[in-house]
This record gives sequence, C-alpha cells and structure tokens, in this order.
Amino acid sequence: MKLLPLKFAAVAVFSAFSACSLTAQAENIGSVDTAFKLIGPDHKVVIEAYDDPKVNGVTCYISRAKTGGISGGLGLAEDKSDASIACRQVGPISFTGPLKQQDEVFNQSLSILFKKLRIVRMVDQKRNALVYLTYSDKLIEGSPKNSVTAVPVDRSTPIPIK
Repeated sequence: MKLLPLKFAAVAVFSAFSACSLTAQAENIGSVDTAFKLIGPDHKVVIEAYDDPKVNGVTCYISRAKTGGISGGLGLAEDKSDASIACRQVGPISFTGPLKQQDEVFNQSLSILFKKLRIVRMVDQKRNALVYLTYSDKLIEGSPKNSVTAVPVDRSTPIPIK
C-alpha cells in the first residue's frame, strides 16, 4: 500500500523530466498576457515555433494557453487544451529521407501528469502537400481539441514516402 504514492511520485518526476526535454524542441517566439495574477506569472497565450525535423524549410507555429499563478509558476498547473497551428514554408523544401504516410512530429507535456500537445504530419500525395494536425490528449478524456494546416509542396519536388 505504501508503494502507490511512490509510483505516483515517480510518474510525476518522469513527466516533469519529459516535459523539460521535449520543450527544448520548441522555440519561444513571444507571448501576450491574458489575465493578471497577483502572485506568480500572469496567464498567457504563447507562440512557439517547431521546425519539422524531416522536412527542411517548414516551420510550424503553435499558439496555446499557458496557465499562470503560483501553480503555473511552479510548473504544476494543467494548461488548457486549446491550441492553434499554422505551418509555413520558410525556405526551400527538401526531405532528410522518405516520410511515413502519418507520423507524430512533436509532442510536449501540458501538465505534470499525462496530458500532451501533439503535432502529427500526414502526407497528401494526391495534392503533393504536407498536412499538420495539432491536438491535445488526456488519458481520461475523449474529443480532443484540434487544429489543422497544410503546406503545399511544388510538384517538381515529389514527397518521398516510405
């Protein structure tokens, strides 16, 4: 019976470590305050950039809510599930290798336990486009919030598929 709290503590520490290591992939572009908090940081909407690791020349911009206050400042708050995505061509598009038809490109923890923001890349071969979906999941909830965007690739550059 005494091991159960230790398991939860281990999961919390692992989740916090994972959040730190996964957040390193995101580049913070900026933020705006949405609600003043007397103690701790304000609630915010943050903008982060993610470069697709397998597609040179494509960057995804995510806007999402970040909880402030004491719990937010300590990294213990659960951020809201709402997020928006816009992926754009920011340079010549090239591929590091063949792409899977569907592949999770990034994920970032939004709470100390279980909830993650995910970005999935899908290939639309017919239109020679890359489709990016962002959604957040939570172990006990269905119907995740989501947002989608697409980046057309010039027909002279076919998208290599595995």
